[in-house]
Amino acid sequence: MENVARPWPALWSLVIGFFMILIDTTIVSVANPRIMEGLSADINSVIWVTSAYLLAYAVPLLITGRLGDRFGPKKLYLSGLVVFTLASLWCGLSGDIGTLIMARVLQGFGAAVMTPQTMAVITRIFPPDRRGAAMGIWGATAGVATLVGPILGGVLVDGLGWEWIFFINIPVGVVGFILAWRFVPSLSTHPHKFDIPGVLLSAAGLFLLVFGIQEGETYNWGTITGPITVWGLIIAGIAVLVVFVLWQRFNKGEPLLPLGLFSDRNFSLANIGITTVGFTVTAFSLPLIFYYQVVRGLTPTQSALMMVPMAVISGGLAPVVGKIIDRVNPKYITAAGLVLMSVALFWNSALMHPDTPIWLFLLPSAVLGFANAGIWAPMSTTATRNLPPRQAGAGSGVYNTTRQIGAVLGSAAIAVLIQARLAAELPPAPGGAGGAGPMSFGGTLPEALHEGFSTAMGQSIMLPAAVILLGAAVALFFAKPKAVNGWGAGAARAAAGEAAEDAARPA
Repeated sequence: MENVARPWPALWSLVIGFFMILIDTTIVSVANPRIMEGLSADINSVIWVTSAYLLAYAVPLLITGRLGDRFGPKKLYLSGLVVFTLASLWCGLSGDIGTLIMARVLQGFGAAVMTPQTMAVITRIFPPDRRGAAMGIWGATAGVATLVGPILGGVLVDGLGWEWIFFINIPVGVVGFILAWRFVPSLSTHPHKFDIPGVLLSAAGLFLLVFGIQEGETYNWGTITGPITVWGLIIAGIAVLVVFVLWQRFNKGEPLLPLGLFSDRNFSLANIGITTVGFTVTAFSLPLIFYYQVVRGLTPTQSALMMVPMAVISGGLAPVVGKIIDRVNPKYITAAGLVLMSVALFWNSALMHPDTPIWLFLLPSAVLGFANAGIWAPMSTTATRNLPPRQAGAGSGVYNTTRQIGAVLGSAAIAVLIQARLAAELPPAPGGAGGAGPMSFGGTLPEALHEGFSTAMGQSIMLPAAVILLGAAVALFFAKPKAVNGWGAGAARAAAGEAAEDAARPA
């Protein structure tokens, strides 16, 4: 099977593009001050450089996952990679903030086309009982990319300028395209009828929900313009998504989202679990980075380097864990990883004082590395193990959508909590408007306020620490993996057809 379908070269080819698009979710945050200066933009405009990307990334995932089933994941992946790479060039060449935001929207859409295809291809070319190692590499990529982004961003911005956080994608995109064209098999397609009302309802519902949550803090959870409010958008988004689910339930044709996916207990539970992971991974870094920079005076690059133990241990152990979960029940490894992540975050919270030796923070960072290694691969393997090949794209789209929604919720929740804890722990700002925050002092904080600020950040990080425990509780209810019957023969026949097509194509 492996010799025919060449799954490992295909996997590594896909990982290059997947790593690149995930880095772009975090790399821009480090460059925001330079972008403001270079394009003469205000803070609200620069926030949209990231918000627009995340919105364009999250909303189409359900649809693009299904398109992969219909037209083939390889075609969709290559198309998305071309869009993403050209949009990166446009980002780097942007001469004003409006152009940069438009380019980021296109870049986010390209990422949304690519992401579900990576997971769908793994699901289809690796047998369920040998998928763990592949998902280990996929999971390590997801975990490490979120940490490498700020480090790489700091180096590129300091050394070459903010434009290079986008220009760096161009050679990577070209190499990734050549490798994927050569090594990713052209998998068989399935003649789905496209559910146009489902597409419109899912896109509208997700847009309203994600935009409302993402921009809630910007508009103080109040009025956006005229009669349009943040909560109005969120409630409208939930209502439209309820209508979408009802339409999927009663649609006589072929629905965009096969609700039968959720009849598999592990798929349903894994989606809940990955939502808590998306929430926590996005939320915990903000108070931690604020503490490092505002209280301890570290530069952005130095702050990111404090997470190197996490990145190195996670990247090194994830493939090992992937091989282990092919032989043992993944639920124990998943639950242990989620509990370890909670322990590390509570440990960080306890250390957050102005006089704590900075090297001590490397210890919970290392624990986070062990935690990460035990989370991504077991959870994604559990989610995809029982998916039939014709629904691999749909399942991947759902899984990645819930992860992104978790990330949006985490970003919004931690921003609100940080503001609330600063108001409680610090004296009122000079204008009398609540507690003083880091921006009240032009980026510096008087030493007398360091203890209160540290306390506020330590209290804030307890939220993601608690949420990830919910994920651990969910993981304990994973069902034991089913025995694999008949997958290999069918997959081998499909792979043989794909190999014949590969052989007919010029090298």
